[in-house]
Amino acid sequence: MIGYQRIVLLFLASTILQPGTAPRAQAPAQKPAQTPAPKPNAPVPAAAVAGPQQTRHYPILVVAHGNEPSWSLRLGMKGPERLDRVGYPPLVLESADVARDDSGAVWTYRAKDSATGAAVSIKLTREPCSDGMSEDKYTFKVSVEHAQIGTLNGCGQSSPDKFPEFRKKNQLDPADTPDPATDKDKDKDKDKFSVLEPITKFALPAAVAYLDATEKVVVSRGAIRKTAAPAGSELALSHDGKKLLYTRSESKTGPERTIVLYDYDTGRSKDLVTGLVREAFWSPDDSRIAFLKNAEQKWEIWNFAVNEPEKAAVLYSGDIAALHGWASADTVLASDMQNAYWIGADGRPQQAVSLKLIYGDKFQVMSSDAIRVNPLNPDLLLVTAYYKATPPGAPVDAMGLNSAFFLYEVKAKRQVILCPTDIWARSAEWSRDGLQIYFSQLGPKATIATNRIFWDGTGVKRYLTGSGLTIGK
Repeated sequence: MIGYQRIVLLFLASTILQPGTAPRAQAPAQKPAQTPAPKPNAPVPAAAVAGPQQTRHYPILVVAHGNEPSWSLRLGMKGPERLDRVGYPPLVLESADVARDDSGAVWTYRAKDSATGAAVSIKLTREPCSDGMSEDKYTFKVSVEHAQIGTLNGCGQSSPDKFPEFRKKNQLDPADTPDPATDKDKDKDKDKFSVLEPITKFALPAAVAYLDATEKVVVSRGAIRKTAAPAGSELALSHDGKKLLYTRSESKTGPERTIVLYDYDTGRSKDLVTGLVREAFWSPDDSRIAFLKNAEQKWEIWNFAVNEPEKAAVLYSGDIAALHGWASADTVLASDMQNAYWIGADGRPQQAVSLKLIYGDKFQVMSSDAIRVNPLNPDLLLVTAYYKATPPGAPVDAMGLNSAFFLYEVKAKRQVILCPTDIWARSAEWSRDGLQIYFSQLGPKATIATNRIFWDGTGVKRYLTGSGLTIGK
């Protein structure tokens, strides 16, 4: 009986996978019905106009891909499911409908980006296709049009074995056959499949620094933790995890601060610069340090070689509200209250993007916000900001505000809110592998913990007790 079911299901699947065909059934011959003669002078109906042949069958279980940029697309049993691009989290697609042209060889699928609502159109043309990177030949020529990302061109092939929901439906096993008497609830969920595959290849941080529950500055490498200072803020751990920068306040009421360098191996600290200074960051190779210094009633960007703090010099003399770190080996990212700036080694802005464009209409701009560049993709930003209007049911801080984090693609101008609405989050930071985000979460009785989430919005998990986490390696 099981073998018969397999044969029937595979036959049905094959009819779906062959667009423009429909199963034919033998019908018994019937005598033509007699048509009464028209009455005298009665109008004779016009012959029906034959329209294009229509069918509900269309290609499914197709995997498409393209190059420059590299991308892939899954067309599941109900249509477009997911779009993947190298360097970005996957896009979940909500399928709308599909139409076939008169030739019967072209299908257009309409869907939307579930995160942004942007329109997506996928065009499949049944014709031989080559991706230009190999000698493989594919069945379909594929074009993806995303309202924000643009056009992606490539090839596609029917690949049922790559769709777990299809395998489960067609590779029947006695243990998978529901018992109507006992498995009613299971049967309700049999069609529920996640299009996001679990992220398993990621690297947990090997060296971090943070503020513990008593506000002490702690550096942790492996299982060994050391207290670097009784208090501090604006932590920045070097990429090798051996040296920590932090800001020490010289007065509870005054503005004087000192940027301090702590050496994990020796346990010693050294004052680098003192005055109206803040927000120090390591360059990607740990050879230079950039920071903000107030001069002539404005915050400027200064920098120096790590062993020569006495030679600190101004890099950018514009009035800056926040420094966000290094975007590359010779570029720092900063912002005022209107724009984000990518500032080169010559002190000139290489690029400027409006914060209104980045923040959208849901978030408000503050100087305490954090913008972090993905370590593997400079086009992908992680932004921590406060909502203008707190989402219903979301937790708030002492100011009555909810803080969250979101992703922003500079080229596509695509914003994706990643933080769950039931979380108050601050100080979101990338892991070094670019797949994880660590953030400070406000808990009951104003307690602060650091949690982790993957860049696709899955895998929220508690990481440690403390806040202001910075990751070295």
